[in-house]
Amino acid sequence: MTVSRDHRPSRDFLHALPKTDLHVHLDGSLRPSTVRELAGGREVVGHTFETDDDVRAVCQCAEDCTSLEDYLRVFDITLALMQSEEALARVAFELAEDAHHENVRYMEVRYSPLLHTRGGLDGDTVVAAVQQGLARAKRQYGIPIGQIICGIRHIDAAASLALAELAVRWRGRGVVGFDLAGAEKDYPAKDHLAAFQLVRNNNVSVTVHAGEAFGARSIHQAIHYCGAHRIGHGTLLPEDPALLEWVNDHRIAVEVCLASNLQTRAIADLASHPLERFLAAGLRVTLNTDNRLVSATTVTNEFHLAVEAYDLDEDAVLGMVMNGFKSAFLPLDKKVWLIDRILAEFRSLGARFSGEISRRRRVHL
Repeated sequence: MTVSRDHRPSRDFLHALPKTDLHVHLDGSLRPSTVRELAGGREVVGHTFETDDDVRAVCQCAEDCTSLEDYLRVFDITLALMQSEEALARVAFELAEDAHHENVRYMEVRYSPLLHTRGGLDGDTVVAAVQQGLARAKRQYGIPIGQIICGIRHIDAAASLALAELAVRWRGRGVVGFDLAGAEKDYPAKDHLAAFQLVRNNNVSVTVHAGEAFGARSIHQAIHYCGAHRIGHGTLLPEDPALLEWVNDHRIAVEVCLASNLQTRAIADLASHPLERFLAAGLRVTLNTDNRLVSATTVTNEFHLAVEAYDLDEDAVLGMVMNGFKSAFLPLDKKVWLIDRILAEFRSLGARFSGEISRRRRVHL
């Protein structure tokens, strides 16, 4: 398959490209059929699901969604269905399988084990169940997948510390990173410093949701207080040009999720998203799904949104694809091995990667 130099990359080409998904929530990425089957005909948070369309009507983000908090209400349903080892392993496997079928070659799945203990499971059992599903997918499809354990901003900081301890226990056994998720406004990351100090002292990589529903100060805390190696969303980073420059200079990756940013009203429209500014500045931008079910999206769709909205050429697309692999929470030798394979896949597709995001800026590993 080739792509014309005179046109934007086609959706088929974007689908065929090897890709990453570094920012995807396990509890927001169930298949509609799985929601229906796990519900088993019973009422779940006031809803019953007879068909997959019933699930989509309730669990995919509504057009009148007004905020991140409104968007997150769907998770009351999905979390209610993910309180057993069997359900967790199934959802993890199916997410990896869906990613494989759109040529995702590496993925990092994030979730908070604390939210899956209502039925009596403990944190270690939750992580083990998710790892069972991901390991099955790796055996069957060859897709390597890491777990990212999430602390929750609006839950007591002691809970985040316990989750950090869990991440440390599972480091090297599937867990590759630690995150802080949840509502940003009124819940600063600096309240959870003990958790971040613990994971950093134990060599666990850090990403933090920041700059999605609150300003650049939230991103500043994520980086300078919590030691984030990547930023989840980062939509409001341009509020602080000096901080944007710091993020760029230190090659801190930005995990962009276009569809969900639209749905949560983090941006008014795609024209308002800073992605073009990020690319022009040379930031290490990655494209991700956030929540495949809730946002009704795929990585292919995220790239297609970007191509159509910002008139991106093949080189810009390949640059963002490479950014995903470069930003993976993987040991350097494994990352280099994977990137070599990806470059070979580019060549097999007839794609010519210049090694630049723009014609002026060289991107280094």
